[in-house]
Amino acid sequence: MLYAPELQTAVRLAREAGALLLRHRAAGLTVEHKTSADDPVTAADREASALIVAGLHAAFPGDGLLSEEEVDSPGRLRHERVWIIDPIDGTKEFTTGSPDFCVSIGLAVRGEAVMGVVYAPATDELFSGVVGEGVQKNSEPVEPSTPTTFRLSVSDTEYQRELHRHDIPGMFPSGSIALKLARMAAGEADATFSMSPRAEWDICAGDALLRAAGGELRRRDGRPIVYNAPRPSLEQGIIGGTPAALAWLEDQLRAHHLPTAHLGLTPQDPAWAVLSDADRTELAGHPGVCVRYSGSDLLALLVIDPQTHTVQRAEGDAHHLDRLTRDVVRAGLVK
Repeated sequence: MLYAPELQTAVRLAREAGALLLRHRAAGLTVEHKTSADDPVTAADREASALIVAGLHAAFPGDGLLSEEEVDSPGRLRHERVWIIDPIDGTKEFTTGSPDFCVSIGLAVRGEAVMGVVYAPATDELFSGVVGEGVQKNSEPVEPSTPTTFRLSVSDTEYQRELHRHDIPGMFPSGSIALKLARMAAGEADATFSMSPRAEWDICAGDALLRAAGGELRRRDGRPIVYNAPRPSLEQGIIGGTPAALAWLEDQLRAHHLPTAHLGLTPQDPAWAVLSDADRTELAGHPGVCVRYSGSDLLALLVIDPQTHTVQRAEGDAHHLDRLTRDVVRAGLVK
């Protein structure tokens, strides 16, 4: 088996971190917030991260490491192999008593997710897999399924704020994106998407699991996801699923005109075309262009001063401007 020592180590550390999280939750939590109320953090996040990072460094000292709760180091960019970790994906659910949170440990090699472990400690479900070698749930191989109708797993937050107004069939909301992807890999859901950007640590392990199961995860504009980027946050939403479910979902998103954000827009990005001719000329080279769009329609525009982290320009529909503002605040682009 490819990556057998890596998989064994990641499974052990995920279970150890999961046990730590349950002890913290039983003892009571103090919740802080990083950028906004949508971005909670606890001591359990930090301790689980330290446990995982220390274990991976001891086992694979030559690899790079990236964790949501650790200070990022540009040194990881020199490594072909990088571990990408979210000690708690679904911290909001963790703090409110929901079982919908997990430990996510992924390995990316030359920018591609190749191995993933996702562990849901509240339900004791462990998903593991290597691209090209299939997926296991609690050590049992997952068999491919061929559903006749598709189950669409969506963000609980996005569902509450706007998706509930759309009649896309098969939608069911949940918290953790890593756990969504793991359940898709296990045949328990068929497709997912997001309107808001995601970070590498949210999706690396789940991406590897989904690919191991024959599925695909990509950016909403169709481009591939490349891991271990200098800025480890995707600038836009994601879409993923089995091939048949992906084709169906793309049609649904177009039919319902469901938007996505793109932060830090550049002339090389497909979404640059939604800007007016005048704006494409004026904003070329500006590092703080952020949009929310659907197809060829611009729904909201924010231009951020990268030095002061303040808004220079804000335009668009109030609803979409509010959603885009939430995205740029959570990304730390605005103080």
